[in-house]
Amino acid sequence: MNDNKFSLAHRILHWSLAIAIIFLLLTILLRMGWMNKNHMADILKENLSEINIQISDDQAVVIAKKIRQPMWQWHIYTGYAIVVIYFLRGLLALFQGWLFTSPFERGLPLREKFQSWVYLIFYVLLGFSLTTGLLIEFGPENLEHTAEELHEKSMIYLVTYIILHFAGLLFAEISTDKGIVSKMIGGK
Repeated sequence: MNDNKFSLAHRILHWSLAIAIIFLLLTILLRMGWMNKNHMADILKENLSEINIQISDDQAVVIAKKIRQPMWQWHIYTGYAIVVIYFLRGLLALFQGWLFTSPFERGLPLREKFQSWVYLIFYVLLGFSLTTGLLIEFGPENLEHTAEELHEKSMIYLVTYIILHFAGLLFAEISTDKGIVSKMIGGK
């Protein structure tokens, strides 16, 4: 890992990306769980039947989708914000360099090589996720279904990366890189 001080721009982009990704995952988890369209439709039908209003399953699903639509719009807005952050991080890397060593560099210790590969794979997959998200919104209609399927798989690597990132931080704090979290907050 490069021992450079984390610049203010790097720290702002890092924490902005972290918060945005966590918020994005929250919208996904809400959509899959508590605000699942079928679950919400069942609640609607049950409560409406208590006041003698009957609606079909399809009508209940349509209403459920409309209820959760504003929350899903935040998923899309956050995706746009991540596109901007991703672009700015790329620009920052051009001017200040990456803050991790290339995994292709010879002679790297195994831990550092693994860490570098994790970061590289994360940024490549994040770019892929952003591309599929943009294709869903702005791409040709014939690619929408495929883009959605691929985009939904993004949660697998995001959750995996978050787990690896926190495990790596914990390992660093109890081994050789004490204070790494403080450096990402304060820059020194």
